[in-house]
Amino acid sequence: NHLAEKTIPLLGTFEPQELSNMLWAYSTLDISNSDLFQKAGDIIVSLDNLGLFTEQALSNIVWSYATVKERHPELFKKVADHVVSLDNLDKFPAETLSNILWAYASADE
Repeated sequence: NHLAEKTIPLLGTFEPQELSNMLWAYSTLDISNSDLFQKAGDIIVSLDNLGLFTEQALSNIVWSYATVKERHPELFKKVADHVVSLDNLDKFPAETLSNILWAYASADE
């Protein structure tokens, strides 16, 4: 995918919402590019914390990986550790939480 090849070197400049939106767009179109998903996951994993990601963004990210069947165990662990550490899990929208749970079940993570 030519667009993915051009995007990969730029991923380090993406804001959290931009990473989430890009992954969601690829997966919604059922386009998987292992290099793109691997690099995006590596960038997210390398962050000190995931506090700049909204609940919806985190949901979209893991949903995207599960949808296109891209594996990134370190990413799934980082997101899970972040989500369970939150004090406001009861404030997550039901759809967001159910999409996160579906992604983990579907990705066998």
